[in-house]
Amino acid sequence: MRRIRAAVTGAVTLSLTFAATACGGGTSGEATPKTLTYWASNQGSSLEADKKVLQPELDRFEKETGIKVKLEVIPWSDLLNRILTATTSGQGPDVLNIGNTWSASLQSTGALLPFDAKTFEAVGGKDRFVASALGSTGTPGKDPAAVPLYSMAYALYYNKQMFKDAGIAEPPATWDEVTAAGEKLSKDGKWGLGVEGSNLANNIHQVFVLGKQHGADFFTADGKADFTSEGAVAAVKQYVDLMAAQKIVAPGNAEYAQNQSLSDFAKDKTGMVLWQTPSQTFAAQGMTPDEWGVAPAPVPAGTTPGQGKGTNSMVAGINMAVFKNTRNLDGALTFVKYMTSDKEQILLNKAYGSVPPVKSAQQDPAFSGPSLTVIRDTLADSAAALPQVPEESQFETVVGTAVKELFADAAAGRPVTTESVKAKLEKAQQQMPKK
Repeated sequence: MRRIRAAVTGAVTLSLTFAATACGGGTSGEATPKTLTYWASNQGSSLEADKKVLQPELDRFEKETGIKVKLEVIPWSDLLNRILTATTSGQGPDVLNIGNTWSASLQSTGALLPFDAKTFEAVGGKDRFVASALGSTGTPGKDPAAVPLYSMAYALYYNKQMFKDAGIAEPPATWDEVTAAGEKLSKDGKWGLGVEGSNLANNIHQVFVLGKQHGADFFTADGKADFTSEGAVAAVKQYVDLMAAQKIVAPGNAEYAQNQSLSDFAKDKTGMVLWQTPSQTFAAQGMTPDEWGVAPAPVPAGTTPGQGKGTNSMVAGINMAVFKNTRNLDGALTFVKYMTSDKEQILLNKAYGSVPPVKSAQQDPAFSGPSLTVIRDTLADSAAALPQVPEESQFETVVGTAVKELFADAAAGRPVTTESVKAKLEKAQQQMPKK
């Protein structure tokens, strides 16, 4: 997602006993058949920036179809809780954006419209979408709960001037090279790498990828939590050790959860950051495109980006879903078709610095620049979908919190050992639903 969502605690635990009948009308009983309510996720530098991007397109949709779309842009810190409340209260939208990692969790509530063959045909066909994006739309073997809207992947962004001043000729390609570069950059009040240590979702994204590089998935093949395997423990320790052992991350980053690492990067306080399509945020912070470079996210020494241990990103992105009990199903599907049309895909993904998940739109020259080429190639070759299991959101909460607590230990100078990491992950696993 464009803005990595902040920690969502408390209400993120999904009840798997929700019935589809628990969901009321998506239009809250007040809308006419010519009206839709749309919850959009915050993709830009602010809620107002999103409205400026989206409202002209919604006005165009109304002019073409006669259907008015009532827009609400919701911050990531609130979005999941708002959706969960809607699944039980019946006071939800007709169409909404969801983080693609939530697809299976929200699918399990029964509140979202399944995209079966007929439904996909109504929005233009399943074959229009890139396979990697479709892989994060719901539980494998079931009809997807959403369609892809924006695609993203992690990459390594680096400050060109800071690299030049430190005598670093090339962006690092491996974790050993990240550490070496970070050590050269970490001096005089500046630091090598920025992280968001209190952002649970970001923590999960990073340790999931490192888990892949260590041969761990955090879930067994039958969907059971597996947080304490040797590979999972090693992945979490490697990530926290960027602060605790390598000391290339500022201790203050342990408290970051609202994209402060991007601000530090734009202000020449940090030389590198791992992020999803941050160009719009850099620009909002006053950083010009020629001041930063982009390279594929790092992999272990002796490895190149690819599948398995060469994985260097999760499949990031935003999906578009429809509440099953919308009172305007035809209008909702017409709107989804419009938003995933080539024209809108090119316009919206260009505005947000993301990549269209629609194959034909992805070929537009707007997505051939160096930054988006790295993202597009990563999605095609070396990104992996987070586990598409109903418990994924709980995984983000409990393991993300464990990583947050370990960063707090590192910032306070407390030792981060294999044993302490395993203890945190054991506690996290005990908090997961029993299968």
